[in-house]
Amino acid sequence: MASQPMPTTIASALWPSRGDTAGVIRMIVLAFAGTLLLTLSAKLKVPFYPVPMTMQTLVVLAIGAAYGSRLGAATVALYLLEGALGLPVFADTPERGIGLAYMMGPTGGFLLGFVAGAWISGVIAESGFGRSIVGMFAAMTIGHVAIFVCGFAWLATLIGTGPAWMGGVAPFFAATLLKTLLGTALVPAVWNLVDRRQA
Repeated sequence: MASQPMPTTIASALWPSRGDTAGVIRMIVLAFAGTLLLTLSAKLKVPFYPVPMTMQTLVVLAIGAAYGSRLGAATVALYLLEGALGLPVFADTPERGIGLAYMMGPTGGFLLGFVAGAWISGVIAESGFGRSIVGMFAAMTIGHVAIFVCGFAWLATLIGTGPAWMGGVAPFFAATLLKTLLGTALVPAVWNLVDRRQA
């Protein structure tokens, strides 16, 4: 009997994928669970210097690493769809608006970048690097860069490159470094727990 391939994502290790109805249910459950985590991470603000931070980019990239590129990106896309339909899933909603009007505002590029970030961290995890600190540091770093590139590009079209950099990128360097380090430690630690559970 051929040996089963080693799972490359946490989700595939804990809940193996199937091609039948159970596999579809698995994807739906994981995707909606992911959108709930994303919503909670958007609402949770942690005091930090120079601006408060949410844990959302950490959760976006961790979902990509845990779910893989396709399911991770699809989960983030579902989250964006929920927001586009008017559900108050984003940071500062409904206080600062909801739906497409909110998504076309200053944070719109960052929201779109979430999909790219989740996909990138998922690709790196699927390549077998999600279990290692070095691999996860690369996933978190490259994923964050993708998010900020998208966010900066959109914000620059609204207010110009200088203000976009000073208001949308520079204040978040320290928080992004912290979240990168947290993700770098968190995902391999979860993998260690998974491996012990399955030993």
